[in-house]
Amino acid sequence: MTEPSRRAVVSGLAAGLAGLPITALGQARPFSFATVEDEARSLAAAPYDATVPPLPDILAKLDYDAWRDIRFRPDRAFRVGADGRFRLQLFHLGFLYPRPVAVSLVRDGTATPITYDPALFDFGRTKLDAPLPGDLGFAGIRLHTALNRPDVIDELIVFVGASYFRFLGQDQLYGLSARALAVNTEAAGGPEEFPVFRAFWIEADGEPGTCTIHALLDGPSQAGAYRFIVRPGAQTTVSVTATLFPRRPLADAGLAPLTSMYFIGETDRGHSDDYRPELHDSDGLQIAAGSGEWLWRPLDNPGGRRISTFSVASPRGFGLMQRDRSFASYQDLEAGYERRPGYFVEPEGDWGEGSVVLMELPTDNETADNIVAFWRPKIPFPPGKPARFAYRIRAIGAGDLHPNGQVVNTFLATPAASGAPRKEGDPDGRLARRFLIDFGGGSLDRRAAGAPPPEVVASASIGRIVATSIVPNPHIGGFRVAVDIRLDAPGTTELRAFLRDKGGEALTETWTFPWSAA
Repeated sequence: MTEPSRRAVVSGLAAGLAGLPITALGQARPFSFATVEDEARSLAAAPYDATVPPLPDILAKLDYDAWRDIRFRPDRAFRVGADGRFRLQLFHLGFLYPRPVAVSLVRDGTATPITYDPALFDFGRTKLDAPLPGDLGFAGIRLHTALNRPDVIDELIVFVGASYFRFLGQDQLYGLSARALAVNTEAAGGPEEFPVFRAFWIEADGEPGTCTIHALLDGPSQAGAYRFIVRPGAQTTVSVTATLFPRRPLADAGLAPLTSMYFIGETDRGHSDDYRPELHDSDGLQIAAGSGEWLWRPLDNPGGRRISTFSVASPRGFGLMQRDRSFASYQDLEAGYERRPGYFVEPEGDWGEGSVVLMELPTDNETADNIVAFWRPKIPFPPGKPARFAYRIRAIGAGDLHPNGQVVNTFLATPAASGAPRKEGDPDGRLARRFLIDFGGGSLDRRAAGAPPPEVVASASIGRIVATSIVPNPHIGGFRVAVDIRLDAPGTTELRAFLRDKGGEALTETWTFPWSAA
């Protein structure tokens, strides 16, 4: 856990908007995923209940440090998973997490609730002046396992606050988060909704080497049943199966949403005089289109809210990635930004037509989650009809997702630096800009010695590409491309560029970036 941030504040406040699950606590009962679907269907048939039982004063008044000092006792962890390799721990209520969630263990098709017991926790320096009620509940869950070494139990995945969850692969540190569902994130009409998990069921058996978590989702616009199958490894994967029951037409639902932070990077260092060159949990949006094209969109810290939409049919995947793995880019001995994972979402089945939506918000610090990406189906989910979908998320560290060359760096140059000619009526050169894009790796590494340089293919949605050039960049085993763009009037253009061989075959992913001329 880290210091309070927008991530924690938003998640915690949203988590306080719902009450207890509709099933009674303390009763063992038969269980399957259909049980969760039945509960979600019943919830969706009734108006959304936003009430939450008040916390005892001692918990309601906890600050961050006092709440963090309440820790689950590792020796009381519940062994789950078929081979017992996972340890289940629980989060205590308090601070930003006032809404109780029910937690049950499932064995041999029977679910048994875990009842609150203060003996499960070490309260550290936090002193309670009164006993806590036995039906208090919990704030969330987390799993530990031997992830990096067989003799060390590491934290693997965490569910706490609204429908947020985070997980790690080997040699990774927490950075971005995933969510079960995003609703009205672009705030087209009314505030953004943050659906919450009301209950968890964790299987104590199942497929060896995995752990299965079921969750009941609820929110003003829908209820839902979720199943998460967690497979730890170098690239830990979480397979997600979901059934949504909309209360209204869900035209603004975002599937498989990812949330991250981008403060300072190559494209804009003007926000801070921090000694660290870059500060971000993710540095780009990767999209695998159904056509076979791979796109790379560098992230940015814009001056105002920016929404980019990428129309894609039958997507093969998308994700917020941390591509820069060099410590020299961050120079942070504590945060370890070079070890933050990227999350790549891969649909199961054909998701049809829709769009990958990227929202970038301005931020003046590194604690704010200002980046959101998700999939928006073209056809809204109608009320009264269950909507089913599935996907998996991989925690990506170093390594390539595709065999083509990748965008390694993106730099912007002022007109004076680029040497772009001035235009009459634009004495300051504000309508012209040069972009420098480094492509390296993949198919570029496999080019024969002495082969002619690839062809630069560049385009702009508005304005004109004035010139392009390409030179070898031996430092990355690839090429540096310069693209000069000029607009005829202030506006925003979408730029695209990639490299291809003389036969017309793409050698690299497609770089894309929006540029606004004031």
